[in-house]
Amino acid sequence: MRPYGFDARIGRLMIVMTYISVALLVVGVVLMAVNRISPLDGAPAFDPSLIWTDLRAALPVGFLWLGLIAVIATPIVRVAVSAVGFAREGQWRMVAVGTGILLVIAVGIATSIATEH
Repeated sequence: MRPYGFDARIGRLMIVMTYISVALLVVGVVLMAVNRISPLDGAPAFDPSLIWTDLRAALPVGFLWLGLIAVIATPIVRVAVSAVGFAREGQWRMVAVGTGILLVIAVGIATSIATEH
């Protein structure tokens, strides 16, 4: 039986990650408005190596990309943390399910990178 405290900690983690994601996206949108950048303009290509540079320069694109990464990472982190919790409890079938989910996500990311043009 899973202790309530573990589920509550995961819930708090999800809330914090969601708030961080939304805050980053809001900052990006506000910076777009301040710089008079239309949301209908084409977005720059995703280049992870530029995110920190864009953040330091207060460019909206850096905040928007990091916010989107955080949104995508939130459920992935939830699955990983749950798998660790299940492992601590010895629930190996659930660890296998969590690991399988993470593997499917990893294969999807690898396939996307490999087929990038």
